[in-house]
Amino acid sequence: MKQKLLLALCFFTAYTSFAQIQGTVTDKNNKALPFVNIYIENTYTGTTSNTEGYYELNLTKTGTHTVVFQFLGYKTLKKKVDISSFPYTLDAVLIDEEITLNEVVINSEENPANKIIRQAIAKRKENLEKIQSYKADFYSRGLIRIKNAPEKILGQEIGDLGGGLDSTRSGVIYLSETVSKLEFLRPNRLKEKIIASKVSGDDNGFSFNNAIDVDFEIYDNTIELGNQIVSPIANNAFGYYNYKLEGVFYDDKGNLINKIKATPKRDNDPVFSGFIYIVEDQWTVYGIELDITGIQAKIPAADKITITQNYSYSQNYAIWAKISQVIDFQYGLFGIKGDGRFTAVYSNYSFNTDLTQKDFGREIVSFEDEANKKDSTYWKTLRPVPLTDEEVLDYQKKDSIQVVRDSKTYKDSVDAVNNKFKLGDILSGYNYSNTYENWSAGITSPISKISFNTVQGWNANVGGYFRKNYDDYKRYLSINGNLNYGFSDDRLRGTLSATYKFNDVSRPFLSVSGGVVVQQFNSSEPISNLLNSAYSLLAEKNYMKLYDLSYVNVAFSDEVFNGLRLNASLSYQQRKALFNTTDQAWSPQDDRDYTSNNPIDPTAYGVAPFETHNIIKASLDARINFDQDYLSYPDSKYNIPNRKFPTLYLGYEKGFSASVDDYNFDQVKARLTQSFNIADKGLFQYNIKAGKFFNADDIAFMDFQHFNGNQTHIGQGSYLNVFNNLPYYTASTNDSYLEMHAEHDFNGFILGKIPLLNKLNFNLIIGAHNLATPDNKPYQEYTIGIDNIGFGKFRFLRLDYLRSYQSGFQSDAILFGLKFF
Repeated sequence: MKQKLLLALCFFTAYTSFAQIQGTVTDKNNKALPFVNIYIENTYTGTTSNTEGYYELNLTKTGTHTVVFQFLGYKTLKKKVDISSFPYTLDAVLIDEEITLNEVVINSEENPANKIIRQAIAKRKENLEKIQSYKADFYSRGLIRIKNAPEKILGQEIGDLGGGLDSTRSGVIYLSETVSKLEFLRPNRLKEKIIASKVSGDDNGFSFNNAIDVDFEIYDNTIELGNQIVSPIANNAFGYYNYKLEGVFYDDKGNLINKIKATPKRDNDPVFSGFIYIVEDQWTVYGIELDITGIQAKIPAADKITITQNYSYSQNYAIWAKISQVIDFQYGLFGIKGDGRFTAVYSNYSFNTDLTQKDFGREIVSFEDEANKKDSTYWKTLRPVPLTDEEVLDYQKKDSIQVVRDSKTYKDSVDAVNNKFKLGDILSGYNYSNTYENWSAGITSPISKISFNTVQGWNANVGGYFRKNYDDYKRYLSINGNLNYGFSDDRLRGTLSATYKFNDVSRPFLSVSGGVVVQQFNSSEPISNLLNSAYSLLAEKNYMKLYDLSYVNVAFSDEVFNGLRLNASLSYQQRKALFNTTDQAWSPQDDRDYTSNNPIDPTAYGVAPFETHNIIKASLDARINFDQDYLSYPDSKYNIPNRKFPTLYLGYEKGFSASVDDYNFDQVKARLTQSFNIADKGLFQYNIKAGKFFNADDIAFMDFQHFNGNQTHIGQGSYLNVFNNLPYYTASTNDSYLEMHAEHDFNGFILGKIPLLNKLNFNLIIGAHNLATPDNKPYQEYTIGIDNIGFGKFRFLRLDYLRSYQSGFQSDAILFGLKFF
């Protein structure tokens, strides 16, 4: 008992003796002011008030201090205090800033706001480069709420979202905090070491509130926020914004601050609206209050996003630096609505340090040992922004019910409800879970995957799976099987596969699979079962060409080192030709018949395109992401490809020991692909492939290099890997080849500037596609299209006009595309 009492007294002493100034900040009407910046004068030791106006400022020394209270729209308040012991209570009342135009001489020939913005643009780069490097402490808190959540989304029950929903199905669904150490080196190296991480309701969780994700630099020409958003002080800002001088005021140091309202020239341009505060003569940013809609940011779920940044001046460094940032957002989609806030505080800066490129590797986020195991005492000492009552309650509630929800009794009771068979499972399939032991199994519905082709006629699939997860999903074993029955060819086929993931760092996978399937000659499967069924039954166009494949395959994949991933496979295959077994059609035409199942000759009915044979195939492929950054979580690694460099794929494929000698072959291949934004002018993407066969004069047709064609005039997925006006197998080759695709999405840069048309929020896309093989004359396609067609947040249509050339004009077509956001 004595030891427990002593421990409790020690805890209480530690808890109440934190070196801190604390208090509340209100306006003259006693209304709490949230996100007020509070810091020690001429330092970057500071904090912000929470949404209830309460703050805690951690200090290490007693004595005389000048505490500064700074908030956009209010006069900066300084309070000199003499502190002999902690904690020290210091409340503050802020008075509205007197913003006036009386001191501004308005020149009728030029908008005064434009003159100020021009000065800020002229000094933009100079002000940006004043900070060549820094070290700082960083704190972030994320909060996401949901309002009136539905019971189901797309037919799936969502439960109470981890205990976050109350009786009205509203509440906090995500609450998390991080405390980090930052190191930055211009132009773009930012490294973060997370000291502490806390997720409400998950004592093993790691927050995704990273400094890198909210590193929004207003001095850059564009800010990446879903879309590339043009800054109000970008070099080309006058092409996007109108400006109005709302007024001026003086800060606590006597600097004249200009409050300028920025509004978009066009509603749907990728720009902000709101206020930017500029320091006279220095032409630096004092603060920003900027809004952007989800339409402008190309984030369909978002209604509005608000970014507020506050800057502070240090005489010691002669630098204005960002000390706080708040991102507020409202969202809504499929009837789900909510809001959220991400708060960030930067403190204890050291500027223009001795950091060099040698101090930065490709690891940009790492975690200190036991970062997610810090207790409440530790968080009390580190948390610069006090918790609100809502946040305290959420932590208490979710942390208390976590123990219950992690128990076998609770998980078994939830599984008992979820595992009950429902009538809808006949269409969607049935799943069974054992949550406590982390395994699940299920069976698909044969009704959901019925299709038609001329080889099998109507055919149905029924699949099953088993998955066992280990170590919080860092390792898993997955077993999948499928049975397929063709009613016309009266043939039952099936496959079975097993995959094991060894860890979550390099993510090595070992897969073993085998079975019998009908396989498209082009293994990329350029035509889907749904489209082929529709075109066959409605128009008697059986584009899908199939052969019978029996196989056993072993594959292994691993990241050898950062940026290099290798994939290897070895398979034994038996291939047999298949023939049409049905001519069923819903609207048969007298002048039209199904083509044969021979992709080489559509009129060769009953003629096999290859001999029945066995072959062993081996492949080794490498994917290289140059200068790939990554985030290191405990026992996990998350890669971030560098958009400045392309991704390179190299491959070697060999067919050997074939029962038909001519079917042995070798192929080497390479691919280069990249996607990057060109400032505010849109997204450019390209995909280039090249390869060469050796000893392959008479190989089986399925081993040719096939190119994704499209004869349906319906676009599917990415257009960077398909020729949308090319028949499926006319250009297939067993020699050398060069395939090139490029597209540029202007993302409103052109159509957004055309009156009336810009109201539609359409995007202009142009593309070029080229194919060269020794046996065919070069083939080209050129496309111009309109994307983002739809209404409101539902923009899922794309239309393209394309022209194809091969020794002159060949044909043109209209392509209809369907996408999901």
